[in-house]
Amino acid sequence: MNDDLDPAEVASVLLAGLSVLVRRVRQVPVDGGLTMPERHALSHLDRSGPTTSSALAREAQITAQAMGATLGALRSRGLVERHPDPDDGRRMLLSVTEAGAQALKDKRNARADLIARALTSSAFTQTELELLAEAGPLLERLAQSI
Repeated sequence: MNDDLDPAEVASVLLAGLSVLVRRVRQVPVDGGLTMPERHALSHLDRSGPTTSSALAREAQITAQAMGATLGALRSRGLVERHPDPDDGRRMLLSVTEAGAQALKDKRNARADLIARALTSSAFTQTELELLAEAGPLLERLAQSI
């Protein structure tokens, strides 16, 4: 590593750049029909597996009522299903349906297409594209070490 690079400065530049990118990608509408709360709930269920509505609400730091409305909308569209908790029949667990997993995949693909279109513009040189491609795995490794 270059001795002139200050990790705090690199962290600051990375955080600023990634924050702008993530914010912009979230702001640009894409097809897929999922609101941000719906996408968050589906993503959490997809990553972590079945859980309760109250656990999802705690994780998202929203009220149980707000999560209930989000999950109700997802259930009515067949993206989430409820089933009894095998360990406690009084509780209901929620999980992503096949249609829900496909909706998430479609939303992710739409966002990737959005970024790909921006990268194919003449604003990026081949060298810059190569640097961005190399940065992806490093950013993932950075995220895993936090």
